[in-house]
Amino acid sequence: IEEIQDIVEETLMDKGFLQIAKVYILYRKYRQELRDIKESLGIKDELKFSLAAINILKERYLLKNKKGEICETSKQLFYRVANYVAQAERNFSQNKESFYRDLFYKMMSRLEFLPNSPTLMNADTPLGQLSACFVLPVGDSIAEIFDTLKAMALIHQSGGGTGFSFSNLRPKGDIVSSTGGMASGPISFIKVFDAATDVIVQGGKRRGANMAVLRVDHPDIIEFIEAKLKEGILENFNISVGITNSFIEAVKKNKDFYLINPRNNLKVKKMNAQTLFSLIALSAYQSGEPGLVFLDTINRKHPLKALGKIEATNPCGEVPLLFYESCNLGSINLAKFVENKKVDWDRLKATIDVAVRFLDNVIEINKYPLKEIKTITTSNRKIGLGVMGFADMLIKLRIPYNSREAIIFASKLMRFIYNCSLEASVKLANERGVFRNWKYSTYVKKNIRLRNATLNSIAPTGSISIIAGCSSGIEPLFALSFVRNVLGEAKIFEVNYLLAEVAREEKIYSKKLFKQIIGKPTLKNLKGIPKILSNIFVTTFDILPEDHLNIQAAFQTFTDNAVSKTINLPYDSTIDEIKNIYYKAYLRKLKGITIYRYGSRQTQVLYRKTIPEEKIIVDADYSGGCFNKACLI
Repeated sequence: IEEIQDIVEETLMDKGFLQIAKVYILYRKYRQELRDIKESLGIKDELKFSLAAINILKERYLLKNKKGEICETSKQLFYRVANYVAQAERNFSQNKESFYRDLFYKMMSRLEFLPNSPTLMNADTPLGQLSACFVLPVGDSIAEIFDTLKAMALIHQSGGGTGFSFSNLRPKGDIVSSTGGMASGPISFIKVFDAATDVIVQGGKRRGANMAVLRVDHPDIIEFIEAKLKEGILENFNISVGITNSFIEAVKKNKDFYLINPRNNLKVKKMNAQTLFSLIALSAYQSGEPGLVFLDTINRKHPLKALGKIEATNPCGEVPLLFYESCNLGSINLAKFVENKKVDWDRLKATIDVAVRFLDNVIEINKYPLKEIKTITTSNRKIGLGVMGFADMLIKLRIPYNSREAIIFASKLMRFIYNCSLEASVKLANERGVFRNWKYSTYVKKNIRLRNATLNSIAPTGSISIIAGCSSGIEPLFALSFVRNVLGEAKIFEVNYLLAEVAREEKIYSKKLFKQIIGKPTLKNLKGIPKILSNIFVTTFDILPEDHLNIQAAFQTFTDNAVSKTINLPYDSTIDEIKNIYYKAYLRKLKGITIYRYGSRQTQVLYRKTIPEEKIIVDADYSGGCFNKACLI
């Protein structure tokens, strides 16, 4: 290859194309420097990842030997995962393993689909735990609480994240009959779980991730709402208030709302619902938390309501789960399915079919940290096939993110993904049988025989979207160019690759234009920018909260689990605006909502630097969405 490039370089100069030759030489120099950096990190990169992706792969995903040295390449990583997951085929057929191993490998190595992080980290390792999401019960006794704490530790050690409802714990100051003492309340135990999480690094690769949910009618709800107002508290937890329909009705009618002791279901206090609603919005305004989880909406749409009520979600809210359930996630890189400004629907459908099979295989071959988790997970077989690169797809289709066309397209896209997922799961059920608890599901009346109780969820993706080189989940672009802190003190200047691609396709590329664009976080208010660029290259700073909400609602309509998305707000947003967003989220039947007002916390993973000129600076593992560290766990 180097010899061919030498000939190209010489020929360009010989024929008088000096400017092109200069660009080509600079390109070669840049690629060589990139290869040198990767080699210095001890990484052989056959798949041409970005330096940011290589940094993530090095830190979290590539296997290391006993000396801590990298001992696999990026290709070998995907082959390891594909080979291991394909072994599940042996349980159903003797002649399909190699066929699907090759399909799984191609799908991942082409970055068309990537599974959740524990699958990439732990496939074909002694740990072997491949699930990302777990929900554990927290009972109202010391023994039950610390049994759950132990279970959490085992899950975190294996690379998973955990969600909890603390709503069943008696309130602070309530009587403890066995000792004659007073209960310390849910918040005190959340702090215990948080402290334990600090000690355990997930799978030896990343910090622990938790979600704490407390029902809005719990007597300690005010202490919970205000728990994270001070920075540095509960840093390993996202917190969400469990909202009920009756509470929202009380807010609408400006009525009092009763707080209920879960120990005996007695009403212990009443307060004005609007006052409590305002307090939630005020705390979110000041700190980005709590989020809201709409419990009645979740349970009304849950296909296994006969097995009990869902009380909590996974750490980022995209998978509501029954106690002890786990869920395997994976995301399709939508940017890979646009050609000539059109969606390749046939290829997308084929990828969905293989991805659903991949995730069902993960359930089959997984090593579960607890027997209770294995029992209910293999009985319900929930999966969460989602997407990433949605913003990139819109740009390739020339659709502005903040447009009615984007909302209509999002609905069409997710309807297609859900229907294809349904078809794939039905096909698997014909081949392998329905999930064990199918007889208790709402699918029986509909006469739909499925392999998996749930099929889709929209995750924030995070590090896997950095590996895939695409935008995060269904979030808009967070910036067009930015500085990424990586490799200790090193910094990388990154520019969205689609800027040059679109400019060349539209025949408007020029050095002058790019000098004007490079280094700017947004094209808004820049003079002389062609309309085609300023229309489609919108960033999260340009998008109104209503447009964020519209996109989330469009995806939620055709997502049987939930949608993780952050409604990013400018610094000068108001508390009333936050309340309005919450209410609209409820009306649109979202299962949860997270807002973050820019600058509301000192510690952010994205910030603007105005000296010497405005720049966006982000952490090594930031891929978009919420700017608050807690939102990214």
